[in-house]
Amino acid sequence: MSLLRLTGHTTDLAAGLTVRRLLPAAARRAVGPFVFFDHFGPVTLPAEADSDVGAHPHIGLATVTWLFEGRLMHRDSLGTVQAIAPGEVNWMTAGHGIVHSERTPPEERGRARRLHGLQLWVALPPALEATDPAFQHVGAADLPPVMPATGVRLRVLVGTAFGATSPVRPASPTLYLDVRLDAGVTFTLPPLAPEMAIYAPLDALRIDGETLPPRTMAVAAAGAELRIAPDPTSAANPEGAEGTAAETGSGDGTGAHFVVIGGAPIEQPVRMWWNFVATDRERIAAAAARWQADAFPRIPGETTRVAAPPWRG
Repeated sequence: MSLLRLTGHTTDLAAGLTVRRLLPAAARRAVGPFVFFDHFGPVTLPAEADSDVGAHPHIGLATVTWLFEGRLMHRDSLGTVQAIAPGEVNWMTAGHGIVHSERTPPEERGRARRLHGLQLWVALPPALEATDPAFQHVGAADLPPVMPATGVRLRVLVGTAFGATSPVRPASPTLYLDVRLDAGVTFTLPPLAPEMAIYAPLDALRIDGETLPPRTMAVAAAGAELRIAPDPTSAANPEGAEGTAAETGSGDGTGAHFVVIGGAPIEQPVRMWWNFVATDRERIAAAAARWQADAFPRIPGETTRVAAPPWRG
């Protein structure tokens, strides 16, 4: 079976933190409701590195953060203060407007630290674009592993699969799985959603006999059942990855780690500009003007804000 492959592009976010953006892409703007897919790290940041992202706004979307290594501190204009660690999910619904920041936790400042994870955006359905903002945090204990077959361990981060349902409350049918395979295991992934894609941060996979290199997204054909296995012939720890297999949890050639995203397709195409998502261009223009006028709600205790790029319509 031929798979649509997305390799994305990389940018330097801050302090040596490299981000690979897979969605949106020219060949594929969304997979289910997911319209944005960023993979950051893995990296060891030096003690003096400032990787903080100050106060910035969102509308019309939900952000989903999932870490493999490190910790981040989330603060938002609802008054939320929430650390996130590996195995936990942060889901923030922007609705008509929210402001948040992502900073290094105080106890990790001033020392070298690891950071590796994914941040995704989900487009809200048109009827909920202007809903009230909200925040959900789900701890690791509330995401127990599921073993659908011998040598397969997965967590249902969002949605329902293999008899398990995540506590996260999405705005539309959404699927997000974290999957680990033992060496030599072939996992048959059924079509759990109308649209699905596979992404392995560090490991090469064999999907229906085709090699999928690490850091490459494979978009499945509608209704396809995929046979997925580790690819033992590919080099472990790809270029740009740091740390040992014990630190990363994969990339050691003895198994495979990947995520599955998908869900029902978005109801109608959305526009994206900076941190804003909407079906209506005028809603984005209004949000740009609000941020320029400092009219978004503020985060308690935050004194810095990220400047928006010039709005050119």
